[in-house]
Amino acid sequence: MAHDFQGPMIRVVDLVTYYGERRILNHVNLEVHTGETMVILGGSGTGKSTLLRHLIRLEKPTSGHIYLKDHDLCCMPEERFNLLRPKMGMLFQSAALFNSMTIEDNVALPLRELTRLEDSTIRIMTRIKLELVGLNGFEHYMPSQLSGGMRKRAGLARALAMDPEILLFDEPSAGLDPITAAGIDALILKLKLAFRLAIVVVTHEMASAFMIADRIAVMDRGEVIALGTPEEIRASQHPRVVQFVNRVPEGEPEDVQAYLRTLTESDPH
Repeated sequence: MAHDFQGPMIRVVDLVTYYGERRILNHVNLEVHTGETMVILGGSGTGKSTLLRHLIRLEKPTSGHIYLKDHDLCCMPEERFNLLRPKMGMLFQSAALFNSMTIEDNVALPLRELTRLEDSTIRIMTRIKLELVGLNGFEHYMPSQLSGGMRKRAGLARALAMDPEILLFDEPSAGLDPITAAGIDALILKLKLAFRLAIVVVTHEMASAFMIADRIAVMDRGEVIALGTPEEIRASQHPRVVQFVNRVPEGEPEDVQAYLRTLTESDPH
């Protein structure tokens, strides 16, 4: 996968989105570079999944811009975006596999829909992708015959089918046990090293975020309230970041430091 472009692979500029009277995204700015894993971290309802849907143009903002390289996704006609779409692979939270198709046919679908390759070539490419995600030998299984973690891997193989430059994940650990979730994290790291992709992962799973991220954007109430390396996020003094990272129950942010002190004082160790 060749990457000649020197600027950010994704650039979000002053993005604002309203649902009716309710503001969901509030002047979000973000850049993601090739070879970087950006984790968007936050609780439920903070706008992180909405931002992800904007990146693949499932939703359009009220104002602002999203650039894929130097292409403004918010302003281009649908036909032009369809030419760029294969550069973006997406793993949805549910894996979004077609239950009536085998795993091999699910993964092959983008290649059959978007290319004119021979079926024998498509079959080879599909098997390579399945092997990459650890599903070699499961080509003829149906989605219902796979575990949750294996379905996610199959969805990931499909997201990789067109050799994208950008890979997007919506809550990849959701619904998985800790060991299976750790396997997905390891796979994300492996893919980044193998292909130098720009990766965006939306999650609320703290362990996963700090394991895979080069940088973390913490969102709260539609805003990016902190942005930095995992170490910088851990050291943040922003009350809402402290509250989220330390799993402090909901309350007034001013109470966060006091709450943490009481935990420390009551710890017998």
